[in-house]
Amino acid sequence: MTRVHDMGGRFGDGPVRPEPEDAPVFAEDWHARALAVTLAAGALGQWNIDTSRHARERLSPKDYARFSYYEKWISALADLLVETGVLRIEDLRGQGVDEPHPLAPRKLPADAVARVLAKGGPADRPSNTPVAFEVGQTVRTLRPSANRLVEGGHTRLPAYGAGATGRILRFHGTHVLPDSSAHGLGEAPEPLYAVAFPASELWADPEHPDDEVILDLWQSYLEPA
Repeated sequence: MTRVHDMGGRFGDGPVRPEPEDAPVFAEDWHARALAVTLAAGALGQWNIDTSRHARERLSPKDYARFSYYEKWISALADLLVETGVLRIEDLRGQGVDEPHPLAPRKLPADAVARVLAKGGPADRPSNTPVAFEVGQTVRTLRPSANRLVEGGHTRLPAYGAGATGRILRFHGTHVLPDSSAHGLGEAPEPLYAVAFPASELWADPEHPDDEVILDLWQSYLEPA
């Protein structure tokens, strides 16, 4: 079943309207604050990037469809804060007790933000999983594009890529598997590849059939073609 956020190649969602080149980074002031509080909360160490992505995917379909980009971010953050016990619903309503929080020592100071963002969060890890494919090899993605560990769980294989045939363009090394990491099942690192797919393999009526779409895909998403 296609999830509400998995919109690539789907008809009926209207045209994509790129913003003009001179558009401001943040259309409204609260967008910047939404990004800032999301980064600051993430620095508390109570979840990882895959967990946060899955939190946005889990918004109700009605809300996901009507929310703007940063409304999705801030709504998913509120869910995460409550689910992990960092805050209570009363706190979000401004009805909590005004006292030091146990996680206060982990706060992200303003003068550390640039350094932390520049450092990033590398996801490459050593792995015991043997590399199964080589550059140039033809592979096929699994169908459906589902998490094989958790029913209805997070995955980085988009629905439009399910069952498609492409070729290995590059081997990225071994990286944390989002399907496991998003659900607290461990990092489970495995080989990650850049896979090139002809546009005609992915889209029913591609405007430029000879174009290629390149997806970064984990080994467990693939099988020999």
